[in-house]
Order: sequence, then structure tokens, then C-alpha cells
Amino acid sequence: MTDIHALLALQYRPLLAVLVSLTASVLIYVLGEHIHRNLREGITVTASLAKLALVYSMVPAVLAGREIKLNVFEIVKGVTLAFNVDPAGMVFACVASTLWILTSFYSIGYMRGHGEENQTGYYAAFAMCLSATTGLCFAANLLTFFIFFEVLTVATYPLVVHYRDAEGTASGRKYLAYTLISGQIFFAAMVIVYAVSGTMDFRPGGFLTADMLPMPWALIVFFMMVGAGIVKAGVMPLHSWLPAAMVAPTPVSALLHAVAVVKAGAFCTLRVVLYVFGPELSESCGGSRVLAWMAVFTIIASSLVAMKKDNLKARLAFSTVGQLSYIVLGICILSPFAVAGAIYHIVAHAFMKITLFMAAGAIFVTTHKKDITEMIGIGKRMPVTMTAFAAASLGIAGFPFFVGFVSKANIIMGAVSMGMPVFVGTLIASALLALSYLMPVVLIAFKKNVDNPEFAERGEASPAMLLPLVITAIISMVLGLAPNAGLHLLDLAYTAGNSIFTPLM
Repeated sequence: MTDIHALLALQYRPLLAVLVSLTASVLIYVLGEHIHRNLREGITVTASLAKLALVYSMVPAVLAGREIKLNVFEIVKGVTLAFNVDPAGMVFACVASTLWILTSFYSIGYMRGHGEENQTGYYAAFAMCLSATTGLCFAANLLTFFIFFEVLTVATYPLVVHYRDAEGTASGRKYLAYTLISGQIFFAAMVIVYAVSGTMDFRPGGFLTADMLPMPWALIVFFMMVGAGIVKAGVMPLHSWLPAAMVAPTPVSALLHAVAVVKAGAFCTLRVVLYVFGPELSESCGGSRVLAWMAVFTIIASSLVAMKKDNLKARLAFSTVGQLSYIVLGICILSPFAVAGAIYHIVAHAFMKITLFMAAGAIFVTTHKKDITEMIGIGKRMPVTMTAFAAASLGIAGFPFFVGFVSKANIIMGAVSMGMPVFVGTLIASALLALSYLMPVVLIAFKKNVDNPEFAERGEASPAMLLPLVITAIISMVLGLAPNAGLHLLDLAYTAGNSIFTPLM
């Protein structure tokens, strides 16, 4: 009993959270295609519940300011594979682990309902992706972060090419080209950082100084390192892999391409700008200003592109591109409120956008419709699904009483406090554009005086698909009314801001 208590000691829980999903992935893969689907899915659900329990169990300690650190082993002299659970990483880990359990049930309904092939490889790769995501959330230094960041890249590839067709193969190659090349450039920059500073450990407020990296080297290394983040986050013009990757099954688009992979890119940007370079050097080298304007362009341009897309998943993909740049912009405003808002937008966007993608998947499995123009009157057949879609759409636009309002309001407050009215205007314009490309879907679905024989009888998706999207829609509204409900994620976001800047309160 003492050994069990020692194993579950607080310092070991980050490692265990990584190993739980890693073990599930290996076990499913080893058992192979002949594994009974109930056993395969049982392993997935059990691992997701165990990961959820481990991650949630660390929240009280982080809120109390307790240190959770673990050095696993030395990789190279002076640099270890190490974990350090801080407030920013805790927010991301809570979101990813919560949504994995919901997506696991959704995947069961989707993969069975659509009669998908290669399901064993799908579940194995999915679990590996969640293991990598957890590892980079809790990484204590650049090298540990890089290892899990690259594992996430490779583990996602089989999911992008899941259908094994020409389109999937081409999308997979594009995905790898963008992410692996930017990852190797990140590694080169990491070596330079270690050479000039003698450390790789993340530090709130950064550890690099102008003496270590004078201009123009500071700006060059800044973009060498942050490039890996903005590629995965889909910042234009480095975004085209993301819409292409939407050929993957909808659960992959929902959790990985709207949450885990793309949020890993945004989280990488957070770590580089605020925990490696720090606000002072990021601003003085000009990197944060350039990146902020790239985010502004992405927010507006992606919204305009989304308006023209008739394929629902394609429209949601370009919406994701724009919404992720909210996080990048919030980071680069270099204000405590904006950074807290950016971190909380990881929560907000995850729950809202996964609702939209799950709704799209439910529509496809139930009616085989992909294009918006084919969905006239579908609200009569799938009223619950389309109501959840409508709620998440309002949240994406930043309506009050939805979680998106909380994150965007903090980013706007940060921009106002820094005297940046153009950024405020960008966020307001983006809200109007979000309404213009999402609400037409809702209006078409609930269009009155339309008698579409295809949708005459009510028929929702299976409960395994319907319940997760209803739950995520409800959470989006609950966190809009009470942002600290449950896990106190807004407090964690503010704590992260306090650790980098002057305290918010």
C-alpha cells in the first residue's frame, strides 16, 4: 500500500498522466486488428478516465501554488527529461483530458455509425496524440517540450491519412512538410538558445536577454523558434496544412485539429514569447509586434475565406485558423489581461469549436450531407444538434453569457490598457464576421416555410455522438456564466499572467 501511495505521489502524476495514454496506445496497437471492438474501445475509455483523474487531481495543488516537479532522466549533460506543472500548462491539460473522454464516446458512435475501416490504428494513434499533448503541457524545458511536440506531429499523421486515398495521402504529406520542417528549425534555435544562455528551463518572464542575443540575432532566433508554433496554430501564410488535414475523420478534426494539435502550436508560441524570450526581449527585438500583425491579418483574412466555403468542415477549418490567432494576438499584446485572456481562450475555443465539428460529424453520419446548401431545413430533423450548433456559433462570435465572451473581453481589456485601438477594432470586426459565416448555417437549418422531404422525420445521431456535443455546448454556456466553475480555469489563467507580469489584482 505504501508503494502505491508513493507511486501516486504528486510529483509522479504528470508522468503517469503521460504514460496512461501511451500504454493504451501500445496495448491497442499490439493487440492488432483482430482485437474485439468492445475491448479496444474499453481500453480507450478507461485510459481517458484515468488521465482525467490524474490531471484533475493536480489542480488544487497548482491553485495553492505548490510545486510539482519531476526530473525523469538526463538526456544530455545538464538537460533532463523533466516535468513542471504550472498554471498555463494546467489549463491546456485540463481541456485536452476533458475533451478526450467526450471524444472517445463520440468516436465510438462515429466510427461504428459510418462503418470506418482501420479503427484499431485510429484509436492507437489517437491515444498517442493525447500522451504527447499531455507531455508538452507539463514540459519543464525546451528539450522535453520539443520531444513531445514532435511525437504529436508524427502520431497525428496516420489520422490525417486515415482513408488511405490520394487526397488523404497528399494532405498528410503537406502536413508533415509544414510541421516537421518548422520543428527542425525550432530544434536549431533551441541549440542556439542553450549555447548563449546555458539553460533550457522555462521561466515566467523569460530567461534570454539582449546581452545574450543582440540584434538582429534575437529577431532571427525568435522566428526560428516561434515558427513551429505558428505553423501548428495555422497563422497565415503558414496555414494551408490545416484545411487540407480536414480530410481526416470528424473526431480527428474535432479534438486534434481544433484542440490538441493547433492548441499545441498556440501553446508553443506562449512558451517561446513569454517563458523563453520574455516580454521585454520579445518587444525590443520586434518579434512580438510582427507576430501580432500576422495574427491580425489571419483573423480577418480567414474569416473572409470562411464565408465563401460551402463545405461545412472547410468553413469550420478557416474559422479555426482565425480563432487561434486570437490566442497569438493576446500573447503578443504583452499585457497581463491579454495573456490571461489568450490562455483562457484555449478553453473557450476548444469547447465551442469541438461542438461545431461534432455537429458537422453528426450531420454527415446521419444524413451524409457535407455542404451547407444541402442542409436547408435540417433543423427539423436534427433540432438538438442544430440548437447546439447555434449556441456554439454565438459563443464563437463572442456573445455575452458564452465562454468566448470571457476570453475575448480579457484580450480586449489588455489591448485597451496598452493603447492598441487597432487590435480592439480587429476583435470587434472578427465577431461580426464570425456571425456572417456561422449564423447562415443556423438560418438555413431552421428555415421556415420549407418542406424538405429528406428532413421530414426527426432523427438525431446516435446517443454516443449526440450527448458529447450537447455536453460541450452546455459547458460553453456554463463557463460563460461562471468562468471559474469547476476547475477554476480562469483563476489559473490569471495566475499565469501574474507570474509573468505585474499582478492583475
